[in-house]
Amino acid sequence: MDPALALVRTALNTTSHLAPRLAGRAAYELFQRPLRRSAVRPAEREIHRQAAVERIAVNGKEVVVYRWGDGARPVLLMHGWRSRASRFAPYVPRLRALGLSPVAFDAPGHGDSGGRATTVLEYRAIAGQLQDGYGGFEAIVAHSLGVAGAFLALREGVRAGRLVALAGVSEFAYLPGAFCAGLGLGPVIERDLRHRIEHELFAGTEDPWRRFDAAHRPEEVSPPILVVHDEGDDVVGISHARRLKAAYGDRLELLVTRGLGHRRIVAEPTVIDNAIGFLSAGQEVSAA
Repeated sequence: MDPALALVRTALNTTSHLAPRLAGRAAYELFQRPLRRSAVRPAEREIHRQAAVERIAVNGKEVVVYRWGDGARPVLLMHGWRSRASRFAPYVPRLRALGLSPVAFDAPGHGDSGGRATTVLEYRAIAGQLQDGYGGFEAIVAHSLGVAGAFLALREGVRAGRLVALAGVSEFAYLPGAFCAGLGLGPVIERDLRHRIEHELFAGTEDPWRRFDAAHRPEEVSPPILVVHDEGDDVVGISHARRLKAAYGDRLELLVTRGLGHRRIVAEPTVIDNAIGFLSAGQEVSAA
């Protein structure tokens, strides 16, 4: 474990014995924030530079939006936690070759956007605003937390012809436990963290654990779905993909990879090939 994280673990676990609510508050503050922002990688810079940039706002936070093409036949790209829009750079020329316009954003607290943190509700709100500007999406391509945001958006008014979900979080209730396990935090802190998420972060939201669950009310998500997940993903386990398959049945195609983990899966050429093939099939159906 990173020495700084080990120090955090020791401090919070010790504090939890003396002042459990104080430790819970500290864990809650850490849970909400990505802590660091990802930079544009050298291999992404040229594609990133070519984007038309606009800015929208969600909950008073500036959100930077990137568009390639004229905006006709848009495809929405939704990145994950501690990531940014530029991670989808390898998809851009492939989508443009299909006559599609990729549209991506840096979520609040990520990339070049404002704010210090974001939630799946903000992902949904951003997707809705972009739909207002560009119309319904030909497809959505999402990674990790972006997958939870994509399913929520599709259940709550965003339209898309197809969905590609990469290494996605399907069970929202998994996140507090995974966060605490990653830092080695004890059950007292985890219980307090869950309470704060439910009653502070999502105050006024009825049962956020079910509402934000990607397998919840599958009949309300209509597009065909391709899920790609690595069997060795140690951030979001393969069980999340299998939950989605069980919920969506024949409407969902599951591709299991090996050796790509949670992050490499996004830009792996064979994964991109499969994603583009899946989206191309959708274009053929639309043209028929």
